[in-house]
Amino acid sequence: MLTVRSISNSGQELCGLVLAGGRSSRMGSDKASLVHGDGRTLALRTYELLGEAGCRWVALSLRADQDLPAGFAGGTVPALIRDPAGASAGPLTGMLAAMRSRPEANWLVVACDLPRLDLATLRALIGSQLPGDVLLAYRSEHDGLPEPLCALYAPAAAELLEEAMAAALRCPRKILIKHQCRLLEPVSPGALDNANTPDEWEASRNP
Repeated sequence: MLTVRSISNSGQELCGLVLAGGRSSRMGSDKASLVHGDGRTLALRTYELLGEAGCRWVALSLRADQDLPAGFAGGTVPALIRDPAGASAGPLTGMLAAMRSRPEANWLVVACDLPRLDLATLRALIGSQLPGDVLLAYRSEHDGLPEPLCALYAPAAAELLEEAMAAALRCPRKILIKHQCRLLEPVSPGALDNANTPDEWEASRNP
């Protein structure tokens, strides 16, 4: 499953990171363990989509004290990248932990709470990366700004994220805006709509 395409257009190894370490306070239950219409939990579905899209190695990003999300019992045993104990900088913490673990890789970073995410969206993103792209993301259908949690981060992006963390700039979207991330137009309508609340989750389950 993880051998469709292991090298991005920039020539580096392509790794995938599923961000599943959020506390899901607005949802009221762990978003990563919600069951998609196809029978998989959101975390497992996203993990497998990244592999099918061509990531050579895929990992789950979790908090230091977090249990493995539901759905991985049986045959799928994911690699885990945990936040340092006491870290509380949101997704940036997990992203930097991943980049530090494999600094020469391109990272396809995706949030687990995108119930309409599809392979076409991921493959178009991977296939659009140019050798000079440090940051590559889709343009939001809602406000035209970068979608940082379904985006490609080249090895050089690690330094930008480290600088942002040191400056207490912890919003991935603001980091992408600051560094003039190249933006692509969405491929599949609604594919990057996330589900943060019960109402959004129910809406995502309807055509």
